[in-house]
Amino acid sequence: MSITTRSAAPGHEGDGSTCSATQVQASTCQEVDDSDCAEISASQVQLPEDILHRIHALMEMQDAAQAACVSRSFLRSWRCYPNLNLSILSLGIKHDDTLCIKRNASKRHETVMEFVSRVDHILQNHSGMGVKTFSLQTYPCSDLHPSYVDRWLQVAFTSRIENFHLSMIEGQDIKYNFPCSVFSIVQRSSIQSFSLSVCSFHSAPQVGCMSSLTNLKLSSVHVTGEELYGFLSNSCALKQIYLSNCEDIICLRIPCLLKELNILIVFSCLNLEVIESNAPNLSIFSYVGDQIRISFGHAPQVREVTFHNYDSPGALYYARTKLPFIIPNVQSLDLLTGDETANTPMTYGRFLQLKYLEIVACAPIFTPDYDFCSLVSFLDASPALETFILRVLIPHVHSAFQNVAMTT
Repeated sequence: MSITTRSAAPGHEGDGSTCSATQVQASTCQEVDDSDCAEISASQVQLPEDILHRIHALMEMQDAAQAACVSRSFLRSWRCYPNLNLSILSLGIKHDDTLCIKRNASKRHETVMEFVSRVDHILQNHSGMGVKTFSLQTYPCSDLHPSYVDRWLQVAFTSRIENFHLSMIEGQDIKYNFPCSVFSIVQRSSIQSFSLSVCSFHSAPQVGCMSSLTNLKLSSVHVTGEELYGFLSNSCALKQIYLSNCEDIICLRIPCLLKELNILIVFSCLNLEVIESNAPNLSIFSYVGDQIRISFGHAPQVREVTFHNYDSPGALYYARTKLPFIIPNVQSLDLLTGDETANTPMTYGRFLQLKYLEIVACAPIFTPDYDFCSLVSFLDASPALETFILRVLIPHVHSAFQNVAMTT
C-alpha cells in the first residue's frame, strides 16, 4: 500500500476541483478565502475508499470539513460523515455570554443567522446517509425559531441514527416541543442513546417502540409522569435512565418490562413525590432531592445507592429509619444531608450487606444540639461494614489569617 502526493495549482485540488466554501458549504470552509486555499497543497491519496472514509470519520467535524475543501475523496466522504456535532463552538462562531441579554438583540440576531446559515449549509451538502451521531446545541441562540430545528431534524432522521442529542437554551423566546413525527420505524429501531435538554416532550407516548434504546437522558424537559411511563413502556432495552430538573413529573413509575434497566439517576425534579420502580434488575440508584416515597418492588438486587438531600431536614433520620426496608441488600450507601433537626435514632432496621458507607454533613445549618455520636446507629445496623467515611463540611472560620507557620 502506498501514498503518493503531487502539488496542486493555487486554490485547486490535485484532480482539478476548486477549493471553495460552495463545494462543501461547511461552516469552517466559509472562513477559508482564496488566499488561504492558495497556501494549501492538496494531496491525492491512493487508498481504498472505505479506509479513507474511516480516517475521515475519526476527525473532528471542523477538521473533516476542512479536509473536504481540499480533497475530492474526502468531499465524497463528507457527504456521509457519521458524527454531526452542531454547536456554536464546533462551528467556530465567535460569541460572548452577553448575547443572551436583551440589549444585545442585534448581535444576538446576527449570531443566530450565522448559526442557521452554517447548519443549513452542512446539512444541505450531507446526503443524510451514514449519520450515527447527531448532536445539536443551540446556545446562545435564544431567539432561534423552532421551525429551523424541525427542518434540521427532518434531515438528520433520514439516516439510522444511533446517538441523538438535542439541547435548547433556557429562556428561549419560543419553547420547543420535540416532534415524534420525525421517527419512522427504521429510526425507532436504530437509536441507542436519546438525550433532550430544555424542551417539551409531550409526544413521548406516541413515539412507538424504541427497540434498541439503551440510554435515556432528559434534562429540564417538560414531560409528565404518565407521558414518560408511556415512552418507557415502549423502550424495553433501556439500561440507564437519567432525569434532571424535570419539574412536571410528580409520580415516576418504571415498568416491569424494563428487565435490562441497571441504572436510575434522578436529580432535582422539584415536584417529584413518588418513585415506583418495578424494573427487576435495577442495581444502581442515585437520587438528589427532597424526601419522597420510594419503592423498588421486587428488586432486591439494588446494591449501590446515593441519596443526597440539601434542603429539607432529616435526610439521615430518613435513611436510618426507611432505607433498610426499601433497599435491604444495599452494599454501598452514599448520604448527604444539609439539615438535621433530630439525632439519628437506634432502630431495628438493619443493613445486613452494607460494606461501604459515606456520610457528608453540612454542619453549619445543623441544629446546635445535634449529636454526631448518634451516627453510631448506622454502624450498629451494619455488621458487614468495611469502610465508613464521615465528612463534616465546616466553613472557613479563620479567614483573617495572614501568616501560618507549622513546626515539628
